[in-house]
Amino acid sequence: MKYTDESLNNKKILITGGAGFIGSNLAMYFQKFHPNAEVIVFDSFRSEKTFSNGNFKSLGHFKNLLDFNGEVIVGDITNKDDLARIDKIKFDYIFHEAAISDTTVIDQDAILRANVNAYKDLLEMSLRHGAKMIYASSAGTYGNTQAPNIVGQGEIPENVYGFSKLCMDKLTYKFLKENPEHIVGLRYFNVYGENELYKGKTASMILQLGIQALKNKKVRLFKMGEQKRDFVYVQDVVMANIKAISGKSGVYNVGSGESRSFNDIVKCLQNEFGEFEVEYFDNPYKFFQNHTHADIEPTKEALGYNPRYKLEDGIKEYAKSIKEIADKGEF
Repeated sequence: MKYTDESLNNKKILITGGAGFIGSNLAMYFQKFHPNAEVIVFDSFRSEKTFSNGNFKSLGHFKNLLDFNGEVIVGDITNKDDLARIDKIKFDYIFHEAAISDTTVIDQDAILRANVNAYKDLLEMSLRHGAKMIYASSAGTYGNTQAPNIVGQGEIPENVYGFSKLCMDKLTYKFLKENPEHIVGLRYFNVYGENELYKGKTASMILQLGIQALKNKKVRLFKMGEQKRDFVYVQDVVMANIKAISGKSGVYNVGSGESRSFNDIVKCLQNEFGEFEVEYFDNPYKFFQNHTHADIEPTKEALGYNPRYKLEDGIKEYAKSIKEIADKGEF
């Protein structure tokens, strides 16, 4: 579905992290609905490098871009030489999706360099280009504060990832004082959907539980499965990014506007895949967001964002992809 009537003909669009989950969905959206825009993907593709937790340092994967016809530039947002390469191109829009998004990484220096310092470098680049910056923030900025989650309230992150995103948002407010129509920050809640396979262990619980159900006829949940999150389908996240092109600058929540439990996910998956067993076990993590719920009223007003997918709708649409992944044994 096309989310804007604004002409993007001959516009140059940069997508950092464009080989990742959300970035690749954005790239394919532009290719389908705005074929006369020039889209350039910038990504540090998958290598053998891992964090101390064993997860890959880069989640970008070439298979997410097999149908992409635009230009691909390989680079690291923390590398000044790589940034200089794209700085030579004058962009109209920058969609900044690149980040260390693994919430279990404890290397604070690496996360803050990749998420905060690199964002500032890209912000300064966007000013030189006269490009509108649209970037990924996170519900991690709220930590475990009381829901509903409202921008400007209860922003007490409990891990360095959430802290890095809050730093980005604060930097945004600082820049907006002198450039009031320049930047839109989007605080993603729990995103799920196509092209998240290569996130591995950091993929959504919807994909992970779906694979468990299909492979084992059993899923495992933290006791007692009543933790609630705001799950948002990736196509609604794409919509928010596209709406931000002509939307008002600021920082906004991007969620479904509903809080649903992990047991609700189980029911939706059972509707698609048939009955399976549920095993409950103790949560081993010291930090875990027990309840998130995005206040999206400001997002609706400022961006014209109106999510199309309830949890049941999103899982129903995603079910075919989940089954294909399970059948191929890719996860």
